[in-house]
Amino acid sequence: MTPTPTYRLAVDDHIMIAHSLDDEFFGPAQQLHGATLHIRAVFHRVGLERHGVVLDIGEASAMLSRVLDPLRHRNLDEHPDFVEKLSTTEVIITYIAQRLIAELPEGHGLSAVEVEADENPRARAAVRMELTGR
Repeated sequence: MTPTPTYRLAVDDHIMIAHSLDDEFFGPAQQLHGATLHIRAVFHRVGLERHGVVLDIGEASAMLSRVLDPLRHRNLDEHPDFVEKLSTTEVIITYIAQRLIAELPEGHGLSAVEVEADENPRARAAVRMELTGR
């Protein structure tokens, strides 16, 4: 029996944002502060599509850029999609992953989308969304 390989394609970008985390839990981060998040989007596929790729790298990079553009150099406390939400790294990457999934073309054949954000060289968060039934 020949195993079926699973592939992944990752593309990277970054955003510079401002935000505050209005809860005592977050200590000094309750105050308005800036952050630069290094974002990695990972697209997963069982097997390859007919061109021998997971997804076109240029299209994957363009999709990530389009999703990040409305967040670049913004105060998320004032962004309509984050009003009355704590814009933690986990909430931000979930937002990005959901928008990437919405950008996928019909019949994409992907099995999952993962988004990871590095807050600094020693701290990162990730979310993986399975695309069953797509």
